[in-house]
Amino acid sequence: MLLQRDVMLRVAIIGATGVVGQEFIVALDKHPWFEVGAVAASERSAGKRYIDALRDSSTGILKWHQRTPVPDYAKEMVVKSVNEIDAKDYNLVFTAVETDDARVIEPKLAEHTPVISTAAAFRYEQDVPILIPGINDDHAELLEVQREKRGWRGFIAPLPNCTTTGLAITLKPIQDEFGIERVIMTSLQAVSGAGRSPGVAALDIFDNIIPFIPKEEEKVQVEARKILGRFMDGRIDDARFRVSCTCTRVPVIDGHTESVFVETSRTCEPEDVKQAMLKYSSNVSIKNLPSAPEDYIIVHDDPSRPQPRLDRDVNDGMSTIVGRIRKDTAFEQGVKYVLLSHNEKMGSAKGAVLLAEMLKVRELL
Repeated sequence: MLLQRDVMLRVAIIGATGVVGQEFIVALDKHPWFEVGAVAASERSAGKRYIDALRDSSTGILKWHQRTPVPDYAKEMVVKSVNEIDAKDYNLVFTAVETDDARVIEPKLAEHTPVISTAAAFRYEQDVPILIPGINDDHAELLEVQREKRGWRGFIAPLPNCTTTGLAITLKPIQDEFGIERVIMTSLQAVSGAGRSPGVAALDIFDNIIPFIPKEEEKVQVEARKILGRFMDGRIDDARFRVSCTCTRVPVIDGHTESVFVETSRTCEPEDVKQAMLKYSSNVSIKNLPSAPEDYIIVHDDPSRPQPRLDRDVNDGMSTIVGRIRKDTAFEQGVKYVLLSHNEKMGSAKGAVLLAEMLKVRELL
């Protein structure tokens, strides 16, 4: 039974002035189900109007990194410190903080209120699912196990690493139709995936490719198998296929491109895989939710697609774009293809809002 959609849920955003926090501010603008009741950030921003907290006091530069203007609803909101947020006053909390901070902040909030997190802090714990709406919705039942085990009224539901998102979405229909034995993937990841930290300086990335992203490969290899595992007997049994990947950073602003090789359990042709993806896309469970894309997976026949500049903003960055599906020549049976996923939309805050919508429909909020 669906919840009444005209009942607005009151939400808070923790880390609201950072890059991902700003994405939440935009994704929740005029949302039909969720109303932002509070924004919180560091002590240096607390007590300021949101619009002032974004401005560098010495230069006057507005540190707003989104393509759309600051939504009117947020400009005059007074930023709270994290300690001022009483979780009991909200139906849901979105967190956009670093992993070390998340380990401290999120459990305190989850004692009282559901938390949807963009951090990796709790992804790998047994009672914590890594959810992608439309891919492993049944894993949401593990949140009830988490509540009972930890004695919380809420829960922690983390998003996957943004590099894992597009990979898992495209593997799901292949797994369902043909089975998977192993996956080899090389990513070409956008600069925005590194945030605005000193991690990728301008002189490092221009005219260059960085062949190593710390901890990224390990995250993808673990998360893909957990996401595509089976939920049974109150736990997730990870998928049995093997994953190997190389993750690189390239001079593209937004949009993670991935070259994927899949050895399948059963023989399949490229056209079979294309049709499996399109069939899955047309029947995906979350297609009628407010933030869901019109096309969950788009498959191109043009061998020059997908391209970040042309395809990342299709359906506001919520579609996963696939192209160049070919027969693999190294595996006895399998395919290879290229995918594109928007790391700052489906792979980040707007994907988190879509997850919240799915959890609301499943009566977990």
